[in-house]
Amino acid sequence: MTPEEFLAFSIDAGFVMVMLSIGLGFYRIAKGESLADRVVALDMITVTIVAFCGLYAILSGAETFLDVAIVIALVGFLATVAMARFAERSVIRRREAEREKDQ
Repeated sequence: MTPEEFLAFSIDAGFVMVMLSIGLGFYRIAKGESLADRVVALDMITVTIVAFCGLYAILSGAETFLDVAIVIALVGFLATVAMARFAERSVIRRREAEREKDQ
């Protein structure tokens, strides 16, 4: 097996794994029992899309997809932080409502 054939096989295997990971992430978002499950699944999908951009950059030789991957990673990080903060505030509000109800 030549290095070019090995690289082509590795890229194809990487794309298959990335697509499988995205599918499992969407399943977890749909069937997630809690908001935390859905947030983690969305973060996993974001990381997987970054991996897809990296694989495509290797396959096509276009370095601009690496810039796209960096932007997606930054936006995904900010979205995860925002969702975690939303989840934390909703728990605090629920606890305060239960305390007021008990009094």
